[in-house]
Amino acid sequence: MSNLYIVATPIGNLGDITVRALETFKAVDLIACEDTRHTLQLLTHFGIRKPLISCRAQNEEFAAKKVAGLLDEGKSIAFASDAGTPGISDPGAVLVDTARKAGHTIVPIPGASAFASLISVAGSGGKTIIFEGFLSPKPGRRRTRLKELLGTGDAFVLYESPFRIVKLLADIADIESERRVVIGREMTKLHEEFVEGSAVQVYENFAQRTKILGEFAIFVSGNKNAQLLDENTETIGKAGRV
Repeated sequence: MSNLYIVATPIGNLGDITVRALETFKAVDLIACEDTRHTLQLLTHFGIRKPLISCRAQNEEFAAKKVAGLLDEGKSIAFASDAGTPGISDPGAVLVDTARKAGHTIVPIPGASAFASLISVAGSGGKTIIFEGFLSPKPGRRRTRLKELLGTGDAFVLYESPFRIVKLLADIADIESERRVVIGREMTKLHEEFVEGSAVQVYENFAQRTKILGEFAIFVSGNKNAQLLDENTETIGKAGRV
């Protein structure tokens, strides 16, 4: 049986690549990746040349079977998503399941993660932290899930795009305005930014910006004494809901 290496890559700063990740990329026969163009740039930067196989979320099931077949032939393979740790709001889980069922060994090569990076600077938030990742883009489903998460009283982490970040923050502030929120924007990159405050303060910070760019990770602190607002309660205004 062969080894499938699940390799974490930088979320922005290429200096965050690990020695073990580079050694793994150099040692394997080929590399499966979320986006061959993105991974090619990473490998080129470090002077590594390897055959690449596309394994995106859209074709992961098909690609996983192809990778499993190559593992059956005795090939050693690494898998990398575009950034961070595969399987965490990124492709990788289907590939891991397929390779393991085929009898192959799965080897983690740990490294950068937006989730871990944000948690490390978010401060106290409670013993339990829920990782939710991306919520539904549909307003009703997003709001329903937020009420469930806030209702647990536990801290949780979300990911969001620049196109929906204000809508997300409006919903959080509307449901529980005083819950502490920490935003990590463009973490490890040139324009890295952290914004901390109550949900309504953080919402107002971003709502007044004329242009919002970058990738976002959102930490919402735990509050075991949380009392959710009634659905009909008026707070920051329905204009924030979409």
